[in-house]
Amino acid sequence: MATDAQGPGLRSGGAGFLAFLTFLNVINFVDRQLLASFANWIVPELGLTNTQFGLLTGLVFIFFYSVMGLFMGTLVDRMNRTRLIAGGVGLWSGLTAVSGMAQGFLSLALPRVFIGVGESILTPAAMSLFGDRYPARWLGVATGIYGLGVPIGIASSLFIVAYLEPILGWRGCFYALGAIGVVLAAAMWFVKETPRVQRRAAQTSSAPSFRELMLGLLSVLRHSPSLSMTVLGAVSFTLLLGASAFEQLWFVRERGFDRSEIAEISAWYAIFGGIIGTLVGGYGGDIFMRRTGIGRPMFLFWIMLVLAPFNVALRIVEPDSLLFWAGVFFIYFQLGVFYGPTFATVQELTPPRMRGTVVAFCILMLQMFGAAAGATVAGLVIEMLQSSGVPEPYTRTLLAFTFVSMASIPLFFFAGRRFRRDRDALSAREGVSEPQAGSV
Repeated sequence: MATDAQGPGLRSGGAGFLAFLTFLNVINFVDRQLLASFANWIVPELGLTNTQFGLLTGLVFIFFYSVMGLFMGTLVDRMNRTRLIAGGVGLWSGLTAVSGMAQGFLSLALPRVFIGVGESILTPAAMSLFGDRYPARWLGVATGIYGLGVPIGIASSLFIVAYLEPILGWRGCFYALGAIGVVLAAAMWFVKETPRVQRRAAQTSSAPSFRELMLGLLSVLRHSPSLSMTVLGAVSFTLLLGASAFEQLWFVRERGFDRSEIAEISAWYAIFGGIIGTLVGGYGGDIFMRRTGIGRPMFLFWIMLVLAPFNVALRIVEPDSLLFWAGVFFIYFQLGVFYGPTFATVQELTPPRMRGTVVAFCILMLQMFGAAAGATVAGLVIEMLQSSGVPEPYTRTLLAFTFVSMASIPLFFFAGRRFRRDRDALSAREGVSEPQAGSV
């Protein structure tokens, strides 16, 4: 069956389109991570407590990012996606510049709220576009390349700390990043929308309502235990990522590093570990699935299982140990591996008409019950341990979250075993016609 996704413009522009969205995702994560990367400057200058810092990197930002993301996901399934992305980039970039003027907790929290609203648009829209633009067997690769925005963005934020802070100061870095984002938003406004994939099921002339999309979301989750377990496994993993907002403070306060020096070192580990991990996750997950017939979550199960001892060792060995630096590398490697297989699985187990909504729901779960809970609870725990006089409160807190995140291992195992059955059931119900090979 022919589809709109087979047009020549799509085939010729697939790589450039993917590259531009990946670059926007880099800016997205630079913006999101910059506060944590500048922790050793911002926390003392603004007089923030660990609890306040945990709220700024966790609940204050992520609550609105996640909740609005679900609403934005429904808009993605009903409106022009490239224009939505442009509006989101412009909103978060302008408010990033405003963040550079903060004088305390409240004046930093207010723009962070609306930055979360702006950033909530990008990934649901991008994932929906990928599902319509690229064939299913390349979704892991396309999603993995887009996911390079995570490690490159995190690394770039640390490079900014190491190399630009001495020139611009932390406030000037926020101003510069905001200006760059506004320019990119203007460019995105003129990118054409991708035609949506046609389905064998009867088409309606009007877009689905919000209520219909919510009922559809519940139906998708009920019919796909593999999807539900993949989301829960991802939530468990991102608990540690949320707590890692305190990583730079941990390096300086309990491992004795200079704040500029460790930012530079961390940036190099993030760029190499993250990129290698993202490529392994994207290509490795696709190859694993093609050769074994088992879902990509099983690939994540093996990766997480093998790397678990390194994650624990990082928190307990001395910083001059080879095992310590191996642990630093694998933290960023694991983050890169996680992204592509997770979101490729979500897309493959979701009807095309629901992709924006389901991806937004997945992001809500990861951000609210993973990253936000991790950062906010970690801040509270560190504060409590400090007030009780417990030694190394950062180390103890991060180690506890490391063990909690290991709940993802059995969840990915069972999701992988169930994947093929759920995918075949979806195909039988929906009759999905995929984009054709060669789109990438």
